[in-house]
Amino acid sequence: MRVIAILAGALLLAAPAAAQLPPQLQIGQMEIKAYAPIGKTKIAVQLTQDTALGRELRGKVMARIAKRGNEVGFSGGNVMRMDVAYFDLLGTGGGGSAADTPSSSQPGDNQRPTLLGNITGLRGNDGAAPAPRPPTLRLNFTLYAVDTGKVVWVASASCSTTSGMVVKAGDAMINSIFDSADKSLVGDAGCPL
Repeated sequence: MRVIAILAGALLLAAPAAAQLPPQLQIGQMEIKAYAPIGKTKIAVQLTQDTALGRELRGKVMARIAKRGNEVGFSGGNVMRMDVAYFDLLGTGGGGSAADTPSSSQPGDNQRPTLLGNITGLRGNDGAAPAPRPPTLRLNFTLYAVDTGKVVWVASASCSTTSGMVVKAGDAMINSIFDSADKSLVGDAGCPL
């Protein structure tokens, strides 16, 4: 009986903390949290994961930061961490080309399942496969002040997009974020149709 009372008390204490979590952004939205204005100091844009898509979008971010009047680079000054994630779990993004497929692959080699719901345990209670999630591009930025190490500015955005439109979607999200970079807000990410 004591164990149940202790567990119930622990759940009651944990409930207010869970209730205070910020709501998760919907696909197609962006959020900016400007804890302090972005100063005119040098900003180094660093990728959390080095990918071709990340490098291409980092170049667009660096151009937008330079347009604001900041000196930009790969090191020195305040540090902006940039996380680029493109999720196409079903391989249905479209727009792919032969360059996306290894030259050693043959028809029928390592086929992806047609529905993610075919994997055991991912079906709903009625046995129907869940609706497939669209391919999604997510961008997250965190700007740290070099002198204090404190977070000065945070932004995130996501869009549904195909692999053929992923750079265009990333560019649209970057433009939406940096058009409103000096104020905290939640709004439209500017996803292309």
